Amino acid sequence: VIMGNETRLLYGNETINDKMLGNQYEISTQSFYQVNTVMAEKLYQTAIDFSELESTDTVIDAYCGIGTIGLSFAQHVKKVYGVEIVASAIRDAVENAKRNSITNVEYECSSAEVAMKKWHKEGIMPDVLMVDPPRKGLTDSFIKASVEMNPKKITYISCNPATMARDIASYKEFGYRLTKVQPVDLFPQTH
Repeated sequence: VIMGNETRLLYGNETINDKMLGNQYEISTQSFYQVNTVMAEKLYQTAIDFSELESTDTVIDAYCGIGTIGLSFAQHVKKVYGVEIVASAIRDAVENAKRNSITNVEYECSSAEVAMKKWHKEGIMPDVLMVDPPRKGLTDSFIKASVEMNPKKITYISCNPATMARDIASYKEFGYRLTKVQPVDLFPQTH
């Protein structure tokens, strides 16, 4: 647990507003958001470019937070499914979709593993899986659940190269291969 259960507003607004990749976002206190938005835009645009998205694609945005990544490309694909375990972030994602008049997104407040299994049972077959997990990376159960859905492409955004390398090795065991890597420095002059 990074934050406590209680938040007290001492001054100002309960949310922060920002613009990223052409969309407006409202961010609540418990929701994750990249603080270096200039470089986050470069990171997300690189992930979108690497995904080579098509208008017929169904995309799962795992660990979607407030929706910044999925909403950035939603207008260019058929459907986006987002999953996040933080309830306030999902509320933000739903509101951010409305705020930006984006209607082809659906959000699930759940662990990513559970949502993947649920969507698989519902017959959802993603063309692209985009993941942006916390530093601990992906769980084995998530990797197995995602492989069962057989996405054509997986785009992995990571803030921890060690766990990303571990997860990529797991995906390789299931027949996936690494084709591109692009570091993006969101925190210059830090380790």
